[in-house]
Amino acid sequence: MKAAEYLEGLFSLEGKHIAFTGAAGGIGRELALGLARAGAFMALCDTNAEGIKELQAQIEEEGGNASCHCLNVTEPEQVQKCTKEIAGIHGRIDVLVNCAGINKREGFLDVEESTYDKIMAVNLKGTFLMSQAVAHIMRKQDSGSIINIGSHNTGWVLGGCSVYAATKAGVMSLTKSQAVEWAKYHIRANCISPGHIKTQLTTSTWENPRKAGYLLERIAMGRPGYPEDILGVCILLASDASVYITGCEYRVDGGCIAGGQPWEYDTKYE
Repeated sequence: MKAAEYLEGLFSLEGKHIAFTGAAGGIGRELALGLARAGAFMALCDTNAEGIKELQAQIEEEGGNASCHCLNVTEPEQVQKCTKEIAGIHGRIDVLVNCAGINKREGFLDVEESTYDKIMAVNLKGTFLMSQAVAHIMRKQDSGSIINIGSHNTGWVLGGCSVYAATKAGVMSLTKSQAVEWAKYHIRANCISPGHIKTQLTTSTWENPRKAGYLLERIAMGRPGYPEDILGVCILLASDASVYITGCEYRVDGGCIAGGQPWEYDTKYE
């Protein structure tokens, strides 16, 4: 067997049906597109109807398959309706990617209750509701993989991210609960925690010399991450190659948590 055939059999997503929330976002769009290119049938979910329609068009232009579903993950009735709609169209849900998320950067003392409630509702409640709804389908299938999108802030908090960090730490805890409780149904659950990723929403941060310098000092690779850097791990966790992996957090951060840029040290290899 040739290497290409072996690897395709291990990592291919052909025949897998993936429900993806937050598919119109900067990271979400790149991941959803990449999963489709790996052979998956995509169910694109987002409040941004125009955004997922544009993504659907691109996927289909490239020969892939995708359906669009306008969804607010904070509304239980919408979640139930959307999940049933996806199952009706696709016949099954093999993978769920919980990527829907929001943030508002402001100091702990500046956060108003309405902001707190909104961030909590989308990032944590939305992940809970969608996972619960899809898990009922996966339980009947006796198989499934749930991929939750965490954050750098699950372990190392930046200033101005108090509520967001709390939700992402909660997402990691939900991931562990899912892994423990649903293993008997052959449902796996893992979390991908991106580091400092450059997207349209973070452009202003990376264009600020002081903020960019602060971040780069803390990234061992000395560069920002990009949405496509996260794709490999996402494909791994969606594929059968990760059949014995559950309850884990995968950090895609360029060596940020590991220690960032090293201080000066003696070496003859400079």
